[in-house]
Amino acid sequence: MEKSLNKVELKGNVGFDPRINNFEEGGVVMRLSLATNESYRNKKGELIEETVWHNIVAWAGKGMPDFEKIKKGTFLSLTGRIKPVQYQTKTGTEKQTYEIIAYSIKLPQDEGE
Repeated sequence: MEKSLNKVELKGNVGFDPRINNFEEGGVVMRLSLATNESYRNKKGELIEETVWHNIVAWAGKGMPDFEKIKKGTFLSLTGRIKPVQYQTKTGTEKQTYEIIAYSIKLPQDEGE
């Protein structure tokens, strides 16, 4: 039996200055929104451009850059996994969304691009 795999690789631009939280125990977490863009032609031959926004969570440590270098508009690449997140709306409706838990983030200067 083969092992299952939950792995995501994304390259895109940061949509807003990340929120960085420092915990008393010493942990640091960063939350950001990453835009990826794709284009394709529809049946009429028209070029369609689509932007998808991804919610990213990253913990400081191995495989991570200095979070202070990441700002709105920064281009980066990351590797991580998809995690479902359950929440309740103000009206009490149960909803589910997804976030990407990044375990490696690379900035262009880190990759020599």
